[in-house]
Amino acid sequence: MGRKSALASWLHELDAQDIRDILTLRKDAADAHPHSLRGLADELSTPSSLRLAVGGLDRACRDVLDTVLRLGPAASPEAVADHLRCHGKASRAELKRTLTQLRRRALVWPEGDRLRAATGLRPTEGEPPRRITPAPRPPRRTGQHKGFADRAAITPATSTVDGVTRLVELCDNDVVSTRSGVGLRELRRIAGVLRADETRTRLWLELAVEARLLAVADHDRRVLPTTRSDGWRGCSPADRLADLVKAWPRMTWPPAKPRPALAESAEPGDATRRGVLEHYAELEEDEAFEHRHEVVADLVWSHPAVHSPPTTEAALVEAETIGLVALGALTTLGRAVLAGNASTVAAGFVPAATSKAHLRPDLTAVVSGLPSRELSAALDLAADPAQGRWRFSAGSVRRALDAGNTPDELLARLAEVAEHGVPQNLERLVREEARRHGQISVTTVACCVRADDPQLLTEIVRHRSLSPLALQPLGPTVLASAKPAGETLALLRAAGYAPTTATLDGRSVVERVSRRRVEPPARKLPSWRPWRAPLTEQEVAKLAVALVERERPRPRSVPPRAESRRLGTVRLLRDQSLVLGDSEVVLLAEALVTRTSVEIDVANGPRTTIRHVVTPVGHASGSLTANDPDGGLHEILVSHIRSVRAVVN
Repeated sequence: MGRKSALASWLHELDAQDIRDILTLRKDAADAHPHSLRGLADELSTPSSLRLAVGGLDRACRDVLDTVLRLGPAASPEAVADHLRCHGKASRAELKRTLTQLRRRALVWPEGDRLRAATGLRPTEGEPPRRITPAPRPPRRTGQHKGFADRAAITPATSTVDGVTRLVELCDNDVVSTRSGVGLRELRRIAGVLRADETRTRLWLELAVEARLLAVADHDRRVLPTTRSDGWRGCSPADRLADLVKAWPRMTWPPAKPRPALAESAEPGDATRRGVLEHYAELEEDEAFEHRHEVVADLVWSHPAVHSPPTTEAALVEAETIGLVALGALTTLGRAVLAGNASTVAAGFVPAATSKAHLRPDLTAVVSGLPSRELSAALDLAADPAQGRWRFSAGSVRRALDAGNTPDELLARLAEVAEHGVPQNLERLVREEARRHGQISVTTVACCVRADDPQLLTEIVRHRSLSPLALQPLGPTVLASAKPAGETLALLRAAGYAPTTATLDGRSVVERVSRRRVEPPARKLPSWRPWRAPLTEQEVAKLAVALVERERPRPRSVPPRAESRRLGTVRLLRDQSLVLGDSEVVLLAEALVTRTSVEIDVANGPRTTIRHVVTPVGHASGSLTANDPDGGLHEILVSHIRSVRAVVN
């Protein structure tokens, strides 16, 4: 008998309550709606179902299961106890508990004095367990006002929204390349630009990709903002935070030691992250865990399939970084993420966007809180983000002038967002760059460089970094370049000049910087199977009863002796008479069984019949033996009877 048949045979020995326990712990098999216990055994033996069942075991159950698999045909409760050194009362009780859990999951069941294991299971690699791993101390809890954790989470949540926003802007203006993930060197470079540590930058990058704000372009493997990112940056900070915290439990990248960002991995990162939240959700609203290491140890022992010490610790740090866990407790935002309504509470974890900035004399701009979309656009126009602030420079001001802004327009726009006005140093920088801006123009005639100042052109010709242009004077105010207009503009700007593009008639051309956008990838469905609502407890109980009742042998229904004789007589008379109707055949059979009188018409020649009132007393070889009222005995062929009627007294 095969193992799958052995499982089916064992299931036939169980009652409805035992089957209900199995269906409750193996909900995937219950959701398949098996129609028999053999069908249930088939569902319980599929690799996916076994993987889910083993994944739900704690460390002690996995130790016992591994021992049973290693012992094979020699496995028995006593053999497992000896192998795992279960000699004391406590260890014997723990072995009994684990075997009960394995039996209730249909992974290991008794077969006489032996233990059978489900088909498809293999022992784990490495050293076999020498004893049952004891459960760690339950995490100690302490009382805490439920508002403390929410207030402590505001700063990290705000920092996350600001960091992801700045990261999206960086990918819009800088080249972030990836092959099989963003490598550690590139990740450290990005972290340096954003003035953040490597771990936090990796989290921001993966959050942005999971929230579909960034994506990798297929043709050049560059990380670029998606078409969705512009709308996201224009949203309120609360809406931005809600999108990020909803994306965090879906992230499949493992939260572990230093690694490339966005690299594919088989580790269940999403299960680890959600497991951390669900564990903290077991706390009451006015409770907190005292020690983080106790929480980690408890998760690693209770769910070893998805939790390990480094990944669980890292997932907990991530949850604290985005405001889902703080001060050892789950915040209101964390509970809302589990409930699926993060948008309703996110406003309490980030301040409202500010529309003003402090423009300082040292040519920096400082924003208290998160900048609004309009403020960010105004500062990004003429300044570069650096270390949580913006810095104005000659290059950043020239960029604003290249985009077609006049100095008065630029200063007016900065004055609108300046909390204390535009400082003189910044105004002087804008005016100075505007005076120099456009002194040189490049015209596409393969190609010419023009300027009103002959001395400036002489300086350009002598500039060493511009030697690739091979500039040649064509006149006092015109130079010929060996490079196209685009390359000539780039080299001139790299040398510190502020050229513009001009048409053939000398009019300036306003350059617009093109922004690349990619379509966000479609989210992967968690399963290829069609969605179906899980069975309720009542439905599971009903299914268990139906499976057991369906397998019980049903007693055969034996008709009474007289009824059996009557049915047999009806069948014989129907076969012997082609003239009588069904009701007449039944009436004649009833008279034969009960010895009652009937009136019959018997054929007497081709067209005549003779009527008799008789009491049938026998039936053999197609002939009916009957008595008449005078005591006479008649032999009548059934095939000659033309009609049958009841006798009316």
